Amino acid sequence: MRSVVFDFANIRSMPDFYLQFADIFLLPDWFGNNLDALWDALTAGIRLPVQIEFTHFDRQSRDFVSLYNLFEEAEQELDGLLSFNSLEDKA
Repeated sequence: MRSVVFDFANIRSMPDFYLQFADIFLLPDWFGNNLDALWDALTAGIRLPVQIEFTHFDRQSRDFVSLYNLFEEAEQELDGLLSFNSLEDKA
């Protein structure tokens, strides 16, 4: 299973995340930088199985709560093909 880590010490905004996600998963230039496009990519646009981890992540951040929820839902929807974990920044 491929493992991918997104380090939120270096991701300050959703546009930053979308840029890294598209780069890591080699998505086309027309990838939409929104949650709907991200859902489509996770469920049908990237090579599975994959393990995705968020490090230095603040689940309470209003900027990223929808992102966290989307990954949680995708993990359930994909039934073992996507493993998602987040390690919160305790600093």
